[in-house]
Amino acid sequence: MGSLIAELSGRVEANARAAVGVYRSEVEDYRLLERDARSRVEAMDYSVWLRRRTIELASDAVPLTDGDLAYMASVGERRAELGLPLPAHKQLIVAHTRLMLREIHEPAGPDDGGDLMCLMRWFGPQGTRGSNAYMAGYLAGQHRRLSFAGRVRMLAEALLTDDPAAAQFAEAVAMPLHPRYLVAVVRVPKRPHPSRRRRRAVTEALLQRHGAPVRWDVPDEMVALLPVHGPETPGKAPGQALAAVCGAEDRALALVRDFADAVGRPCAVGVGDGATGSLARTAAHARRVSRAAPLQDVPCRLHALPDVFLELGVAHVPEAEKWLREIGDALSAGPDLVATLDAYYRNDMNRLRTASALSVHPRTLDYRLRRVQDLSGIAPGSTHGVRVLSVVVGRTLARP
Repeated sequence: MGSLIAELSGRVEANARAAVGVYRSEVEDYRLLERDARSRVEAMDYSVWLRRRTIELASDAVPLTDGDLAYMASVGERRAELGLPLPAHKQLIVAHTRLMLREIHEPAGPDDGGDLMCLMRWFGPQGTRGSNAYMAGYLAGQHRRLSFAGRVRMLAEALLTDDPAAAQFAEAVAMPLHPRYLVAVVRVPKRPHPSRRRRRAVTEALLQRHGAPVRWDVPDEMVALLPVHGPETPGKAPGQALAAVCGAEDRALALVRDFADAVGRPCAVGVGDGATGSLARTAAHARRVSRAAPLQDVPCRLHALPDVFLELGVAHVPEAEKWLREIGDALSAGPDLVATLDAYYRNDMNRLRTASALSVHPRTLDYRLRRVQDLSGIAPGSTHGVRVLSVVVGRTLARP
């Protein structure tokens, strides 16, 4: 045994106490693991055991035994049963890894290179095995504690946070993990928001009907993940890849319509598709789109970046946003002018199709378009009018 390993052996209990102090300060829900004296002793004993076992096995270059892994799984299982939520569970894994690396490096002196390399060679692969066993136990505990819908919500959270354990969550609910997903973010701005119980009832109904991971933890935002079947791969024709995304969009629109019908209020939808492992960025993108997308009583379309890129751009220019809002307020004072412009541009400024969509006579449409020009000073059919008024319509319809 080298001097570094001997030093670490002597610091096991002190380091374990310090680590528990960090867990208490950094992980709010750690208190759930220390509800009584027995729980506090168990938490401390596990912190000591982890460090002592690491030093013992690493010094002999011996991997974790089946008994070690079973014990780690039992601790994860127990913590799930105590109600430790998934974010806190992941925080503990990260905090433990960070602290162990610091504990190993800080006392290392210039002559401790051999011990340090021995410890680091062991810690990487065995730390991964231990974390996997701990997570497997946690999932087993959650399986008994949570409903199927609750476990699917955990899968959705793992996918949306790019958690490598998403595969384990998918296996736990017997759902295949797909290489790509379409992420749909639905904005529900109208208050008062549904209660947590109501939100859970709605998501369980959506899961039962559509079989897709859904999360509605934040009251004003529901997120759904629709698998993109037949992902783009080398040799896959572009048309096939596009068809796969379109198929996911059709399923997403059906799900969103059911959601809007259940909540009974206008909502806006932003979508994006991405690869598993980078869905956090995809969800952030879809969320930005949903903030710029128009509210719809009955969703008839999903909105992606090409649909709202102008609205997203002006949202970051206060002067432009103020100017467009003033035009929108002026038009909102007129009868159905914003809705008329929306239909006009969606029908490529074709008078007859627009009038038919609005169920009005073409002369009524002409009158409304002249009224728009009178109020805004901008001709709707001009190049300038298309550039400005289409954005005014988008920003106005996106407001609650």
